[in-house]
Amino acid sequence: MNKEEVIKKILAAAVNEKISCTAAREIMEECQVPHGQMGDICDEVGIKIYGCELGCF
Repeated sequence: MNKEEVIKKILAAAVNEKISCTAAREIMEECQVPHGQMGDICDEVGIKIYGCELGCF
């Protein structure tokens, strides 16, 4: 999946410029995006990941 599609999914799942770790991991797995890249993409579009469960982000 290309980066633009990942960004669309992140923005659709975000509320108040935040996304839960669970939602971020679901998108990451669905789109086959590595942990580090997912964190970088969220940072790039100004979305904070909260409730981190595994310390991945």
